[in-house]
Amino acid sequence: MQFLSDIFSYGYLFNAVFSALMLGVVCGIVGTYVVARRMVFLTGGITHASFGGMGIAFFLGFNPLVGALFMAVLSSITVEVFSSRMKIREDSAIGIIWGVGMALGALFMSLRPGYTSGDMSSFLFGSILGLTSTDALLILLLMSCLILGAIFFGRRVMYAIFDSEFARSAGVRVMPLSLVMSIVIALTIVLSINMMGIVLLISLMTIPVVVADAVVKSYRAIMCIASLVGSLSCLLGLVLSYYLEVPSGPSIVFVMVSILVLEKLVLMWLKKRTLRAR
Repeated sequence: MQFLSDIFSYGYLFNAVFSALMLGVVCGIVGTYVVARRMVFLTGGITHASFGGMGIAFFLGFNPLVGALFMAVLSSITVEVFSSRMKIREDSAIGIIWGVGMALGALFMSLRPGYTSGDMSSFLFGSILGLTSTDALLILLLMSCLILGAIFFGRRVMYAIFDSEFARSAGVRVMPLSLVMSIVIALTIVLSINMMGIVLLISLMTIPVVVADAVVKSYRAIMCIASLVGSLSCLLGLVLSYYLEVPSGPSIVFVMVSILVLEKLVLMWLKKRTLRAR
């Protein structure tokens, strides 16, 4: 009960809860696209590469999230150029930007006067103290755009994911759509960093989708269930983070994994029960 009362007493906690519920929806929608396109490794590389932008911005005295957004978009373009123009395998290009981004972030953060290890920890593992009202409003705007996009353009996105040739024949502009989704992924990464941290962010995009995929197969249904699981996990993870006084990212991941394990155990029990009934 103390957590509920403190939500309305402390602004940072209200921002965290509000943002957590919305980020669950955002990552549920974007994560379904990422998993369906088999872009999990690429998204993980972009996430970690954005740390380089945060480090540079932190060193120069700018907002670290602006640097993260710039580096996330730049990394997406770099992977495309490396893989298509320089004939470097995509997984190798991702590994390069992953390592270089993390190295740049650690280097520039350590060069800033007055640097402490706690500065890096909040970026790597998340901290609810970093969420502001502006962050919450930006997440609300992104969530609203994603929901509207899923309603009006969801079918085109599915065509582009599962059969790009048919999508082109149906008049879908696949390349511009892919570029727009790359920007959406970058925005999702940047706005989720304070809650989840760079190291653990990719979990919020994948685990809820895996949970949903085990019970439904429709793209839209997976998106809806993944959003629900993501929001619930973020909320319960925040409660754990609040009472245990630990970073929010690990708490949310622990809740998501617990839900996944519980689901698998229930499905196994139901399967055995069905086999015995036969």
